Amino acid sequence: MINRLIQAVEPAPGIRLLTLNRPDKLNALSKALLGELSQLLAGFDADTEVGCVVLTGAGRAFAAGADISDMLERGVASYTDPERLACWRAIEGFSKPIVAAVNGYALGGGLELALLCDIIIASQTAQFATPEIKIGSFPGDGGTQRLPRLVGKSFAMQMVLTGDMVDATLAERKGLVSEVVAADRLLPRALEIAGAIAAKSVAITPYAKKAVQAAFETELQSGLEIEHRLTVEAFGKEDRIEGLRAFAEKRAPAFRGK
Repeated sequence: MINRLIQAVEPAPGIRLLTLNRPDKLNALSKALLGELSQLLAGFDADTEVGCVVLTGAGRAFAAGADISDMLERGVASYTDPERLACWRAIEGFSKPIVAAVNGYALGGGLELALLCDIIIASQTAQFATPEIKIGSFPGDGGTQRLPRLVGKSFAMQMVLTGDMVDATLAERKGLVSEVVAADRLLPRALEIAGAIAAKSVAITPYAKKAVQAAFETELQSGLEIEHRLTVEAFGKEDRIEGLRAFAEKRAPAFRGK
């Protein structure tokens, strides 16, 4: 189906490909676009047929940050808008894996959106930056917290305080992205990874995602306790039992998402 601001298709069973569709604005993250994205993800969260989402952008950008025209018009209200903030929280709270396929510019809020994804694949032409400092601001939708956890304090400070562009090669070396591929291989590779994820148990992968996230959100001992709790919870799932049984019987598991 095609929405006004986001194109959503099913390229393969279990996968949903979402394309931010404001190419004339470099896919700037308007409140309406964020709202549409959060609504789509809410539907996928409730759909047991969906195992993984791929997120990319139309045209020359993944997303080039916030909607500056809205910021000029409404000032701080454009940032503190409860509905806008609720959209960010809903995207952050999506339980299933998201693969970001960064095809061009991922700037400001666009980079912060990519940081909410679980795996980032970048085209060789991708460019990353937190350019807010150049207009008298700084990242305010999680960038100052999530970026250092991936690239370390020094390089995060360099990005935030200079606003300079980072190319895909450097982004990969710093741990910001997991892979860099040729432009014509970006979506095929992202869909390949999504397919491998979607083939697993839709009931279990959210537990795995939550456990890894705990490593970035807590100190070690608390993370280990969360991992233990999630493992115990997941053990009672039908798919966990099926996986163990299939291994013992030397056959492929038939997961049912339960």
